[in-house]
Amino acid sequence: MIDKLEMLIALAREEHFGRAADSLGLTQPTLSAGIKSLEGQLGVQLVRRGSRFGGLTPEGARVLIWARRIVGDTRTMREEMRAAHRGLSGEVRLAVIPTALTMAAQLTASFQKAHPGVRLSVVSRTSVEILAMLENLEVDGGISYLDNEPLGRVTAVPIYQENYALVCPAGHPLARATRVPWAALAGQPLCLLTPDMQNRRIINQNFQAAGVEVTPTIESNSTVVLVAHVQTGGWVTILPTKLAEFLTSDPSIATVPMEPPARRPQVGLIAAEREPHTPVMAALIAAARGMAES
Repeated sequence: MIDKLEMLIALAREEHFGRAADSLGLTQPTLSAGIKSLEGQLGVQLVRRGSRFGGLTPEGARVLIWARRIVGDTRTMREEMRAAHRGLSGEVRLAVIPTALTMAAQLTASFQKAHPGVRLSVVSRTSVEILAMLENLEVDGGISYLDNEPLGRVTAVPIYQENYALVCPAGHPLARATRVPWAALAGQPLCLLTPDMQNRRIINQNFQAAGVEVTPTIESNSTVVLVAHVQTGGWVTILPTKLAEFLTSDPSIATVPMEPPARRPQVGLIAAEREPHTPVMAALIAAARGMAES
């Protein structure tokens, strides 16, 4: 039944029979037959069918909750048995908000050195996408904001609090400042992350708290794009301090600390709330706790 539950999870995630089949390496008829077989075993209709996928029935939505739990627990059991036999090995899949990628590299690099039998894959996603991927068992963990927007049922390990820096051309008047007040950026040519990024929503809150309304002329979901626009000399941007320092080795660009906001958002590791976690995830959680700011 496990394979059929995985089919239901994939179909709910992709909302399309063809894409769900592709994601599992199956043909569409095999997927459809698997879902029908699961419906027969459970005695309920799980999927609304028509010319295309019509969504899950109420019963299907309930079964999906169980499917995620059962498949997740089954994977945990397999990982635990493998660890008992071979030691820590396998793969950990992480999704990370773009502004925490440098911190993610510190965690994954130190973890892999300590556990060379474990492979790690890291993808960049928004905070909303990370939660969806955790729920759908597409990733094992994420690095995201912990206290700015609801996380739901997850295990959360704080690692650091975010500070911000203005990134501007070295010849900009604010480049000589010790700290930059948020209000000082009124009227400046800003390039910022897109509104679907939680970092942008936090930046907007900080401007609002300073009584400033800003309208960026450039928006992107890539921090590299933002720094590239600063490099042209026409824009300024705001990035988390650690990321800004990593991206701005060019002497034509200055990085200046922003005044600390009233509330600094917490960033940390999150994982689906499960007891026990897989041995590999338990080790990664311990590593995240170990590198947390005191």
